Amino acid sequence: MGWSYRKSVRKGPFRLNFSKKGVGHSVGRGGARYTQSADGRRYITLRIPGTGLTWRRSLKSR
Repeated sequence: MGWSYRKSVRKGPFRLNFSKKGVGHSVGRGGARYTQSADGRRYITLRIPGTGLTWRRSLKSR
């Protein structure tokens, strides 16, 4: 198992995610969030707060 690194910086509904692969970003509030990872993959995430239930879907590349 190798080492990993991940750090997030939040400012309101925006989040910058730093990892070994680069910088990604996400935006959203409450139970909905749009994310673009450091390697260009895009996701939409919906969750029900307080329940632990999450639905995540990968979006097609441009």
